[in-house]
Amino acid sequence: MIVEPKIRSNICINAHPAGCAKDTVRQIEYVKAQKAKRGIKTYAEGGKGPKTVLVLGCSTGYGLASRIAASFEYGADTIGVSFEKEGTETRGGTPGFYNNMAFDKEAKAAGLKSVTINGDAYSNEVREQVIAEIKKLGKKIDLLVYSLASPVRTDPETKVMYKSVIKPIGKPYSGKCLDIIQEKLTEASAEPATEEEMANTVKVMGGEDWKLWIDALTKADCLAEGICTVAYSYIGPELSHAIYRDGTIGGAKKHLEKTARELDAQLKSGLGGRAYVSENKGLVTRSSAVIPVISLYLAVLFKVMKEMNLHEGCIEQMERLFAERLYTGADSQMADVPVDSENRIRLDDWELREDVQSKAVANMNATTDDNLAQYCDLAGYKHDFLAANGFDVEGIDYSKDVERFDVI
Repeated sequence: MIVEPKIRSNICINAHPAGCAKDTVRQIEYVKAQKAKRGIKTYAEGGKGPKTVLVLGCSTGYGLASRIAASFEYGADTIGVSFEKEGTETRGGTPGFYNNMAFDKEAKAAGLKSVTINGDAYSNEVREQVIAEIKKLGKKIDLLVYSLASPVRTDPETKVMYKSVIKPIGKPYSGKCLDIIQEKLTEASAEPATEEEMANTVKVMGGEDWKLWIDALTKADCLAEGICTVAYSYIGPELSHAIYRDGTIGGAKKHLEKTARELDAQLKSGLGGRAYVSENKGLVTRSSAVIPVISLYLAVLFKVMKEMNLHEGCIEQMERLFAERLYTGADSQMADVPVDSENRIRLDDWELREDVQSKAVANMNATTDDNLAQYCDLAGYKHDFLAANGFDVEGIDYSKDVERFDVI
């Protein structure tokens, strides 16, 4: 079968197995090159970076990039958790299914241990499964990456399912969106959230589940002395705050940051550990394509940052997080981590530079249907949009039949 991208409402709903695998390998090759460039030693080579890493939300985006950096730059053994639809012989799986397969294949070839668990990371059952795998490895986790992103979460005790929403608070919000397939501007709006929707979004995307993981692993004696845990978040530009930072998602992110400060105190007192939220750069995701203003902002931002030679994708951001924020001591051991006044790591530092923002905002205000190509990185945005599902990946012959969908 010839597999072409299926786009519905600015969301790609299928994946190309070979393309996903190829892009995963591309990221692996990038961190291998950075390892050589920076002179980083793996644990086996005498380095003191991460040795045993748990990545919650390991299959795409920042989670996958974190797992790749941990393994192929620092030589860590990893356990990854994600919830994917598996491919069968005749039906395709989700992109993360193929990314995980490719990662495990490359890790095995490199002599690295990798355990990938396909299941609901919010459930107690998966927590128990992860603990069992850690015990089987005979090691303790020294880095826990929390990179879960889901629109729904079922409370593990009450079994009640909660749904998150992307809405403003207090008053309606509207703004321009970029339809990347039609290459035109559209208008999108959102009504203000109810109190229940605000609470539910915090329940899904706040820090409650992160703390449940830390507590469960602490109780099971699965965390190493000096454990570091980091969760990922986004602040974004002021022009998006009404729909994002000051909206329902922002409320959840603020709860995540509050949880990080609580976990930091908890881990310091118990294991000499630490907890952080890393505020990362805005990138193309499934949700960003339909949030008012965000899609247009990102397309304009990418063009500005590429012109300034500042643009980064997921793997560049996570490699920089590991090498320039977390593991900066002698032989890559963890040292003092630079943070802002709220104990947050700022990997959005280049995005939110005054010169970047002033030019991006000016270009957004000047953008119309007639000059999209002048102000927007249409090709780059579309590539990222498609590549996340294995399409538009260099080196893949998309005219070739995909014979089956359960292999890469």
